Formats: sequence, structure tokens, C-alpha cells
Amino acid sequence: MKVYITRKIQSKAIKYLRDNGLTVSVYKEDKPIPKSVLIKNIKNIDALIPLLTDKIDEEIIDSMTKCKIIANFAVGYENIDVDYAKRKNIIVTNTPDVLTDSTADLAMTLALACSRRLFESRKLIDDGKFKHWKPNLLLGYEIKDKIFGIIGAGRIGEATAKRAYAFGAKIFYHSRSVNNKMEKDLNAKKVSLNKLLNISDFISLHIPSNEKTFHLLNKDNLKLLKRNAVIINTARGDIIDEVELAKILKKGKIFSVGLDVYENEPKIHPELLKLNKIVLMPHIGSATVEARTAMAMLAAKNVVNFLHWGKPITPV
Repeated sequence: MKVYITRKIQSKAIKYLRDNGLTVSVYKEDKPIPKSVLIKNIKNIDALIPLLTDKIDEEIIDSMTKCKIIANFAVGYENIDVDYAKRKNIIVTNTPDVLTDSTADLAMTLALACSRRLFESRKLIDDGKFKHWKPNLLLGYEIKDKIFGIIGAGRIGEATAKRAYAFGAKIFYHSRSVNNKMEKDLNAKKVSLNKLLNISDFISLHIPSNEKTFHLLNKDNLKLLKRNAVIINTARGDIIDEVELAKILKKGKIFSVGLDVYENEPKIHPELLKLNKIVLMPHIGSATVEARTAMAMLAAKNVVNFLHWGKPITPV
């Protein structure tokens, strides 16, 4: 049986596939595979392991005459037409849980970098402008006793809330359902989206990208934010209207923004690039050795388990 992988992933996972009797082919370029190349290489495969950057649409799915499983190398799966795959009797899996801690760590890293003006401080040194200590030099905010708002109280949202709580923050959250564990362990309180935006000093996004969440933060509700508010997004870029975000940050209506994801990734809105009180990361939420290895292994195990025994581990 044949497996095609759209980018080089961790060697441990490739070895696992081969050790379980599968023939593995990998696209050798370290960039998104062109659609024409992908179609050419997947006609006779039994399994496909794509990345979030690969759009697996009807045309791609129709070009696979034997494929039984698409094991996405990501937690999200908005890059795959899941409904059409189901109609074609193709199982789709993802990699939940394994990148929870790495993404939550980055969310807190961004919160700290923004609130303590880390990159502005480094720029001051690089520009040779740090001459002596000043009592009002680059003042930021502590997390202790602040309201830390979580939008999306799933695995990563909960893990981020735990970290913020450890810093002494008060946890509020907005989510489709009640998170009883957060409420019990962290004394978290569930509130409406508008109230969360209105009262929070820190706002961290942890929801998927879909029609309901597109521009969830927009011109109408971004104006509710406090002037000292810090927005963190390690989820999906199109949750925030970047045009409006740039406007309010430029006007000083919020304190800072930390982004790991972008609406038109890898393109970043040019106005965001001009601003000082912003921390921009190149989508590295799961970029730890531990998380990426676990992602690769889970994708590989989904393929092996399904092809050999008909039992995927994490079907979506």
C-alpha cells in the first residue's frame, strides 16, 4: 500500500510507516506542493498525509482512485472538503491534543512579550538609543490581577487559561458550551462575547476558522476594548478583521497585539507591519520538537491503524 506525504515530516513517522509495510513517497520541496504536482502523484495512493497549507478539494479527491484515508498533519481541517471526502468513502483524521501545550505556551509568550514590550525594548537597544535607566522607560503591564479573557474554551483555550491563572490572572471565557473544569479549577466565569471584550485586559483566541467565526472580532465589537487591552491570536487569522485591528492599534485605542496567524497567510496586512506595539510570529504555535514529532506520529498511526485494521485513531 502506498502513502503520499505533501512535505517532509519528522523521520520517525516516515520510518514508522515503512516499518509497517507501507511504501512512502514525499514531496521534496520545503514549500506548498503545486496542485498539478499533487494530482500527478496521488492517483494510485492508498493514503494521503497533507499539511494545513494544502487545499484538498473535490478535484484533488476525485484524482485519487484508491485513497482510503486523508490523515491531516494539523488539528484544524478546514483545508479539506470533509463532506465530499465522506461521500467518496474516504476517512479524514487530524492531530488533536498533541500540540495543546506548545500552542498554549506560545499564547502566553505573546501575552508577556506584548505586555512587557519585549520587541520594542530590543529595538531600542539595536538602534543604540538605550542610554540609561529611566523611571518611565517602556512601561508595560503585569498579568497578575488582570482579567484574562479566553475565546474558545477547548483544549488549547483551557491550557492557556491555566497558565494565565498561574500568573495570578482572573479568568473569564466565551465559548459555545460551559467548561466545568475551568470553572471549578480556575474559578473561570462564562460571559457573552461583548462583555468579555469590554472587561478583559488580555484576550486570547482559541477557536476554529469557519463561516460563524469569520471576522468574529470586527469593526463593531473591537471598539469595546479597553485602552490597555492586549489581543493574542494563535488560532486562525481570519477570526480578526485585520484592517480594523490595524486601525485601532494605530490610533492607540488598545495597548498591543500578538499574532501568530494571519487572514491571508503568509501575507501580512502592510499596516500591521508598520506598527510598534505588535509582536508578529511566523505561525509557530506547534513548532516544538515534541509537538511536531507527536503530530507526525499521530498522522502516521492513523494511516497504519486504518489501512491495516480499519480503525482510525482520531477521525474528524
